[in-house]
Amino acid sequence: MFAALGDVTRLGLVGQLSAAKARSISALAAETRLTRQAVTKHLKVLQQVGLVRPQRVGREQLYVLQPEILAEAEGYLRAVSASWDDALARLQTYLEG
Repeated sequence: MFAALGDVTRLGLVGQLSAAKARSISALAAETRLTRQAVTKHLKVLQQVGLVRPQRVGREQLYVLQPEILAEAEGYLRAVSASWDDALARLQTYLEG
């Protein structure tokens, strides 16, 4: 998931989807300088890692953000951050002692 979000374009698409309930490929492409084909390619990567889900509404394919996946990532990052804080505190204690 972090590799998928490491791409600036995909991160921007996630940002657009977080601001709306569901967006079409055309709507997402209209807010970027990308073609619909490029947006589709990036959405497939996001879909593979579970960050977005396609939803058919009539003839249109809409994409919806899966916020629970981002919440899992946030929990992981908090745990890593706490681990680093502990390690740095131990290093500081060692260097001062």
